[in-house]
Amino acid sequence: MEHKKNYQPTIYACFTGYVVQAVINNFVPLLFLTFHTGYNIPMSHITFLVTVNFGIQLCVDLVSAAFVDKIGYRLSIILAHLFAALGLIGLTVLPELLPVPLVGILISVGIYAVGGGLIEVLISPIVESCPTDNKEKAMSLLHSFYCWGHVAVVLVSTAFFRAFGIESWKILTALWALIPIANAVLFARVPIAPLIEGGEKGMRIRELFRERAFWILFLLMLCAGASELSVSQWASTFAERGLGVTKAVGDLAGPLSFAFLMGISRAIYGRWGDKINLHRFMAGSSILCVLSYLLTALGPHPVINLLGCALCGLSVGILWPGTFSRAAATLRRGGTAMFALLALAGDIGCAGGPTLVGMISGACSDNLKIGILAAVCFPILMILGLVLCSRQQPTSSQ
Repeated sequence: MEHKKNYQPTIYACFTGYVVQAVINNFVPLLFLTFHTGYNIPMSHITFLVTVNFGIQLCVDLVSAAFVDKIGYRLSIILAHLFAALGLIGLTVLPELLPVPLVGILISVGIYAVGGGLIEVLISPIVESCPTDNKEKAMSLLHSFYCWGHVAVVLVSTAFFRAFGIESWKILTALWALIPIANAVLFARVPIAPLIEGGEKGMRIRELFRERAFWILFLLMLCAGASELSVSQWASTFAERGLGVTKAVGDLAGPLSFAFLMGISRAIYGRWGDKINLHRFMAGSSILCVLSYLLTALGPHPVINLLGCALCGLSVGILWPGTFSRAAATLRRGGTAMFALLALAGDIGCAGGPTLVGMISGACSDNLKIGILAAVCFPILMILGLVLCSRQQPTSSQ
């Protein structure tokens, strides 16, 4: 009966879910200077918003396995989108209502971070559960929509602010909130298949921890997140310092080119994945990632350094969705707990990679090249993890 249903709307809703995730993670940083000048908030306090956002998402990754299966995927994903919308709407209201504007912003960020964490945990298994011909292709195409969402957030926001002025940011924030609201309605209507067929239960966290394959996959996911964010978080600074351009141009030349090429990589596999060996594609991408890090850190000219940043986006595109696909094929009863813990590993990498770059750079007189050179350990570990993963046999009942 499940195969007779049309799951294409479900997949479209999941694509939109990752656009929502891109809005959550990438829109508010565009307003940091506006918050600084408009509400007289020190920049040192504003950067704490990033910590709150990803910190809460990490917590949601950790605890979601305990309740998602109990309340169901449909209710969980609808709540995720409503939290995302409520947080964005709160940004337009709470800073004015509360005596301390920063508190209002922090509350709003905390609310939409809950939604973001749930979306990250839920979207991939929902797509994995859909009866598609090639799940690896669908997974890669799904994750490309985060990249396209990132690109859209930067371009649309830049165009809106140029047309209507930065003082109209609340209007744009409310408009962005319409996307999760509409997608919540869509998720209330589309079919959602069970992640594990035949009424079986997914593996418990304790069971997963006993699997050697799980820890290899955990390492892969951590390295995928760290390899991606270690460069992308510093790409704009590279462009500004190395090329001497404005921040607007730096954002376009750095993070936007990174996100665009990362999306291209995922779209390529999403289109021709049935003709491409996933393991070889991930291994080749990891090697290319090492080379891109070396170009970024050791290139003799700023243009070559920036080319390395962009090439890194192309190389890391398949690593995150590819690891999810490898996990689903290797631990077939992994279930919600596995996807939640892998999302946690990815977020740890996303937080730890840029932190390592910043710490090493700071210890070396703010030399970003040395910091990024140190972070080349992550794609190297990715290659090692893929070698170990290739020796693992799929399990269904362990």
